[in-house]
Amino acid sequence: MSNETATSQPKKGKNLYDYQKEALHKIFKSFEDAPENYHLLYQLPTGGGKTVIFSEITRQYLKHHQKKVLIMTHRIELCKQTARMLSEFGVENKIIDSKASLDDQDRYDCFVAMVETLNNRLNDDMLDISDVGLVIIDEAHYNSFTKLFKFFEKSFLLGVTATPLSSNIKLPMKDNYDELIVGESIGSLIENEYLAKASIYSYNVGLTSLEVGANGDYTVKSSEDLYTNTDMLSKLLQAYEERAKGTKTLIFNNGINTSLHVFDTFKRAGYPIAHLDNTNTKKERDLILKWFHKTPNAIITSVSILTTGFDEPSVQSIILNRATKSLTLYYQMIGRGSRIFPGKSEFNVIDLGNNFHRFGPWGADLDWQKMFRAPNFYLDNLLSDEEIESEFRYELPADVKAEFANSEDLYFDVKKVYRDTIQGGESSKRVLEKSIEHHAKMCVENSEDVFDALILAKMLGGDIDDRIYRYSKCISKSTHNFIDWLQDDYRKKLNTYLRSNFDEVYEQIHGHPPPEEE
Repeated sequence: MSNETATSQPKKGKNLYDYQKEALHKIFKSFEDAPENYHLLYQLPTGGGKTVIFSEITRQYLKHHQKKVLIMTHRIELCKQTARMLSEFGVENKIIDSKASLDDQDRYDCFVAMVETLNNRLNDDMLDISDVGLVIIDEAHYNSFTKLFKFFEKSFLLGVTATPLSSNIKLPMKDNYDELIVGESIGSLIENEYLAKASIYSYNVGLTSLEVGANGDYTVKSSEDLYTNTDMLSKLLQAYEERAKGTKTLIFNNGINTSLHVFDTFKRAGYPIAHLDNTNTKKERDLILKWFHKTPNAIITSVSILTTGFDEPSVQSIILNRATKSLTLYYQMIGRGSRIFPGKSEFNVIDLGNNFHRFGPWGADLDWQKMFRAPNFYLDNLLSDEEIESEFRYELPADVKAEFANSEDLYFDVKKVYRDTIQGGESSKRVLEKSIEHHAKMCVENSEDVFDALILAKMLGGDIDDRIYRYSKCISKSTHNFIDWLQDDYRKKLNTYLRSNFDEVYEQIHGHPPPEEE
């Protein structure tokens, strides 16, 4: 097997892989049997070579039909990439962007257009589309294209996407497409060495402070508040150092401010990092991407800008420093690391947004047909953040855990203890008393005297807060004031318990009282 990737450019339509040829055959068969104005959707994972396939479709269509082809994209980078690929297939094409003159449009049989520019040109009646027989829509899950469908009621329409789920939950794709053809799966592409395999490391994150906006995804404002706090930035740096240090890394954030904080954090720690967002000039962007390409351990922190139209096969690690409710975005972000490259057959994914728990592993066997037909059924069955977090076990930070080396059992299952306590006819307050006893035992097991134990109790803040949070869920009382009061009260009671019972607990553990001070 050569190191050629699934996106390698076959010259003049040759060298297509078997699965790409099969896709071509299915799509052309659909052409033959379909009425005019038929809308077909084709799904293929990121890295599977969608542009290769629709370039070859364009070439063959122009050869056999006396009609023109129009390809729509929503980003200028995709426009240029598509135009280049078509040229390699021997298809002369004209880009319709805001600067394009349309005086020579009669000379071309193939157009590549930016969706907004095309919309303006068509509304101004400046582009003749009377003989366009085939319209191809790249990244078809974006809804910006649907407003143009009315212009092409006599054309065959082919949408291509890695994820046939609309970016707008109110406009399902089944309303705009008649049929979905599902391409090769990620699993099969990995098995046949067309894509790299993902090693996913998920770090549990408390996301209940995040708010969902009108588009169905988390708002930038609530994400910025969470991901710019010191704890989250430390967690990100720690995760990078544990799993991705020294590898070429992309970090995705939800908000420019977060990305700038990430940039500062990594810069201060001495790592080679650049920040990129949509306010960068073309020149700045090109310089950064050039630097990224040639620097082995380079890091780019960005805001969703590199999810489409960006191709750097040497990326070894992807960090999702954000949460999303969009399966499409989840797949696009991870897909940026999935290209194979000489010496690379695997890549790392570090998830700091519980996305793995929400959507399952990247490349799992998803029923795209069912999702296409019933997107709401799929979306309604995603776990909520509260459900995801209720399954998490709080882990003491490594440095704190080291202080409790003598304790075998550091875990206290609040939910289970609550259930047993209530079933046993006791008051719910007993749950916190039992938790305090458990924490006290941990402190005493690792101390020589009560002063040591009180110092250790101070280190348990994160664990205490987690237990209180779970307890408040059990008793269905979770106002901020109530939780703050409980956390404060718990700490006082733990200290009091240690002062009053240290000797007794020590003797229970060791079988003798603590040694007398000399």
